[in-house]
Amino acid sequence: MFQFESVHWNQLLVLWGPPLLKTAGVLVIGIWLARRLTGMVPTALTRFGFDPMLGNFLRNIAYIAAVVIVVVVALGTLGVETTPLLAVIGTAGLAIGLALKDSLSNIASGVMLVTLRPFHVGDVVTAAGQTGTVREVRIFQSVLEGPDKQLHTIPNNLITSSVITNLTTQGIRRVELVIGIGYGDDIKQARRVALEQVRADSRVLEEPGADAVVYELGDNAVNLGIRCFVKSSDWFGTKTTLLERIKTAYDAAGISIPYPQRDTHLYLYDGDGKRASLPAPVPRDEPVVR
Repeated sequence: MFQFESVHWNQLLVLWGPPLLKTAGVLVIGIWLARRLTGMVPTALTRFGFDPMLGNFLRNIAYIAAVVIVVVVALGTLGVETTPLLAVIGTAGLAIGLALKDSLSNIASGVMLVTLRPFHVGDVVTAAGQTGTVREVRIFQSVLEGPDKQLHTIPNNLITSSVITNLTTQGIRRVELVIGIGYGDDIKQARRVALEQVRADSRVLEEPGADAVVYELGDNAVNLGIRCFVKSSDWFGTKTTLLERIKTAYDAAGISIPYPQRDTHLYLYDGDGKRASLPAPVPRDEPVVR
C-alpha cells in the first residue's frame, strides 16, 4: 500500500521544483506576450490601410497559433520530447478536422469574407436572412447589429452560401412606396400630388430623379409606385415621412386610398332550376314575423 510517509518530499521539490516553476513562467509570460503581440495586429494593419475586419480576424487566428506554440515550448522545458508531440497534435488535428468539417467550413468562409470583402465593418447588409450593421467577423461567426439593437451571430458558411446584399456601398438607396388609389380617382392628379410631396423633402436627391408610375391594376385599387433616391442613412426616416405626407395630401385633394373589399352576388333558383327573384327586404320599422 502506498505510504505518503515514504515519499521524500524534499528530494521531489528539489528535483521538480525548478522545472515546474520554469514551465509555469513560460506559460504565463508566453500567453501574456501572445495576447499583447496579437492585440497589436488590428492597429498595425489599419495603419497600413487594411480593413479593420481583416485585422480582427487575423488577430484571433494568430492568438490561437501562438498559444499552441507556447504550450509546446513549455512542455519542452519539462524534458518532454516535442517531435512526437507535434506528430500527435498533427494527427489529432486531422481527426478533429474531419469531425468538425462544418466548423472548418466556417473558418474557410471567414477567410473568404476578409479576403474578398463583400462588406466592411460598419456596412449595413442583408445576409442569411438578417439585416443589420456589420460589427465583427470572427473565425467561426459574424456579428450583425439589427435596427432594434439586437446582435445576430451568424455562422460564416451561411453568409457565403447565400446572397449578400450590401446596402451601404453605393451611398444611396431608393425609397419605393406602393400606394393604391381608387379606380374613380384621377391618376394624373394622384401622381402630381405625390411627386409634390416627394420633391418638397430636402433629403430626396435630385439625381436620380423621383418618379411615380402605375405598378398594377389591382383587385381593389390602382397601385402607384412612387420612387426616389436618398442617402443610405436617410432611407428609413424619409420613407416614413413621405408615407404620412402623401396620405395627408391625398385626403386634402379628395383622392381615396381604398381598402380591400369584395362584392358578393346571391342567386336563388326554384325547383325547376329557374332563377327566382329575391324576396323584398323587410322595412326596419316593421317587426319580422317568424
